[in-house]
Amino acid sequence: MSNARIAAIDVGNDSVKALFGKLDSELYIPNVIARDIEDRPVIGIEDLNEKDPLDGIHIRVHSPALKENNAIYRVGNLATKSDNATELDPGSSKSEEDQTLIMLFASIALDAAKHEGMFKKSNNVIDASYTLGTGLPLREVKEGKDVGYRSQLLGSVHQVEFLVTPKYQGVKVNIKFDEVKVYPEGFAAYINLVMDNDLNIINKDLIDKRILIHDIGGLSTDIAVIKDRNVDDDKAQGFNLGVSESLEAIREEIRSKHGVELDSRRDVVEILTKKNDRNHIMVKGSRTSVHDITDRILLELAKKQYRLLRNVWQKNSQTEICYFVGGGSMVLKDYLKTLNNNLDGYNIDFFEDEKESIWMMANAYYKLISDFDRKTNKGKDAKEKDKKAVKS
Repeated sequence: MSNARIAAIDVGNDSVKALFGKLDSELYIPNVIARDIEDRPVIGIEDLNEKDPLDGIHIRVHSPALKENNAIYRVGNLATKSDNATELDPGSSKSEEDQTLIMLFASIALDAAKHEGMFKKSNNVIDASYTLGTGLPLREVKEGKDVGYRSQLLGSVHQVEFLVTPKYQGVKVNIKFDEVKVYPEGFAAYINLVMDNDLNIINKDLIDKRILIHDIGGLSTDIAVIKDRNVDDDKAQGFNLGVSESLEAIREEIRSKHGVELDSRRDVVEILTKKNDRNHIMVKGSRTSVHDITDRILLELAKKQYRLLRNVWQKNSQTEICYFVGGGSMVLKDYLKTLNNNLDGYNIDFFEDEKESIWMMANAYYKLISDFDRKTNKGKDAKEKDKKAVKS
């Protein structure tokens, strides 16, 4: 049996969603990094270990897969407070960015440090082994970039050293992958729609339908065409159109019009999706609406997304339903519904449960990698039994 721990990680453009083990651990980390120095200043250093590690991820990352090896970063919540914070840029390829790998390694290292008893540890160094399920946009998979991405991860040991991080300061985690599976994001969304954690069919109404999965991310949009229970690779399409540029435009206009600096796109998303006082900010202590800004910019983006849907549906005229998924769909949901009601009236659906939509990819990767792990270990057990039978 493999001692590797299962990791299912969706490195989204907005945030990382990660599930581990037997669903005994999950992590949500904003996808923001900032270059830093080794001894970052901390107020109240003696209280450091009372804080949540997720609020103070400060690491050095060593991996031959990185273009900038051995660099030091603030990650997630800590990075959003930095003047030099970086988020993934529109037009970039997820599989070719150091930031994708840094977020992936950081999330695994946090899990390994929390569950260090599962691994070999000596002199503050944890040797952690994982079986990883993750994904890339359809466009990148169609271009064959998943092959190089997978081999980068599989071929080396990757080390994360926690520097001034609550609870884990001084701990090093050596990450080795027993196996890596890279799934196309659109197919993963379909798996999550129709199957449970054991890959039993739970949505029989959908299983043989012709479906579009319209996945709106931060930097890209994937429209998967599902036919006969498979993604039609020829008709599935990926586009360099996500919500990030629109979020940046909103952030910039709020700054120029109201003089309010928002730390990151994450802050803009919060303004757009919070339960109370949605589309409002505080300006000099006064509650102020930014509805005029958000409505104009997001409606423009929704129109572009709707044109993509219309074009793909026209080429797949026997489609029965389109599901909008991903964090971008939550932001654009009301605008897309209004456009659809006023225009073509396609059969479209959204996930009203915000968490389900945002965690859809991570859940799908978990289902797929767990199934792979079960089958692999069953095969190993069978071989061991055969060997024992031959010896006896």
